[in-house]
Amino acid sequence: MTATLSRETAGVPTPPVRIVHLGLGAFHRAHQAWFTAQATDAAEWGIAAFTGRSPAAAVALAAQDHLYTLTRRGADGDRTEVVGSIVEAHRGDDLARLADLFADPRVAVVTLTITEAGYRLLPDGLPDVADPVLAADIENLRDALAHRDPLGEVAANSALGRLLLGLEIRRRAGAGPIAIVPCDNVPDNGRWLRTGLIATAGMVDDLLAGWVAEQVSVVSTSVDRITPRLSEADAAWALESRGDACPVVAEPFADWTLEGDFPAGRPDWESAGARFVDDIEPWEQRKLWLLNGAHSILASAGPLRGHETVAEAIADPACRDLVERYWGEAVALLPEGIEHADYRGALIDRFANPRIVHRLEQIAADAATKTRYRAATVAERTLDAGRVPDASLEAVAAWVAGVIAGHRAPDSQDDLIDQALAADDPVARLLEVVSPRLAGDAASLEAVRSRVAALRAADPVASAT
Repeated sequence: MTATLSRETAGVPTPPVRIVHLGLGAFHRAHQAWFTAQATDAAEWGIAAFTGRSPAAAVALAAQDHLYTLTRRGADGDRTEVVGSIVEAHRGDDLARLADLFADPRVAVVTLTITEAGYRLLPDGLPDVADPVLAADIENLRDALAHRDPLGEVAANSALGRLLLGLEIRRRAGAGPIAIVPCDNVPDNGRWLRTGLIATAGMVDDLLAGWVAEQVSVVSTSVDRITPRLSEADAAWALESRGDACPVVAEPFADWTLEGDFPAGRPDWESAGARFVDDIEPWEQRKLWLLNGAHSILASAGPLRGHETVAEAIADPACRDLVERYWGEAVALLPEGIEHADYRGALIDRFANPRIVHRLEQIAADAATKTRYRAATVAERTLDAGRVPDASLEAVAAWVAGVIAGHRAPDSQDDLIDQALAADDPVARLLEVVSPRLAGDAASLEAVRSRVAALRAADPVASAT
């Protein structure tokens, strides 16, 4: 095995910390950290990253000077590079270091990759006060701020709670304004998170809520780069050949579109290929509905036909047909001037890349929330336009059929899903989980019901029982 990665041997400098990231994982390392490392002013912008549930990535990165390799895996070969933009990595519950960073006026940006469900916000952006973890954080913060206690010992276990704790510390320190940049696949994620931040802050302390409203810019983003779960073979190769215990493999394609202000500055991400726009909504919808929507369809319909990877599923004519019919409905909702024909063609090529082993079970995590924001939203908007949402309802039905058949991954909505499965009419109840409106529309419900039956008949496991 070669020596462990180090900045000295790799000749990689250590930029000062000016970005905090919550949710250290493979996608962050393949996307925001990579864009930052590629920027022309990368030497000025280091990242201090905090893990989510598991501290494993922080431990591995700390042992190798926080360097890691990114392999861009194309159909015709690999290109591997060392990425040095992360300069600190911490456990998610290291709130003392988080507090120090938020109090530092040099820190200008906070990015997040915590998944849609990790925000613990309702579809309208308001806090989910029924969530016990978020409710406990709100109570802890409220009590501490009401007594103006020092905040070093306050418990915060949710990402939103930790973010508000950091912002209160920044307010008290007089460290100035800051930009928050959510990088998860939630429609209108900047305005959605801003609503949640201000509303949750208002439940904690009026001074904090006012300061957040005035001093915190929440940037909307659309992010795109297929980053499959690392295989054992890739992990072993990176460790043996590069001394890297924390490698990432991703497709060559990468896209980042942003809308919003950065009152304390930001990296020159444009020089790395990022796009800044005045109105992100059409770009966000194109990506969310076409790429992520297709991924969700393949993750639901693929296992019903015996497939395990995106490449396998998109090669199945039945799965591809459903994806392309769904795309036809989705693009009819996009405004004129947003290119989509070439984008769809590129997506087919990306999905079919035989060297990116993107497992459907990875995509299927938190499928209920994903289905709500993708296929169900397209179906609802198609109804609003006076058209019949045939393919998007079939896409929703694929999720319902998969759940009934037992093709399930961990989901933040598991309690509701279990209740629906135990009901007299599980199809109606599952549809209600992702869209009360569609469940309440008789024609949509019957369309989903008939498609669930057809999809279940194609399931090699279900049809054999």
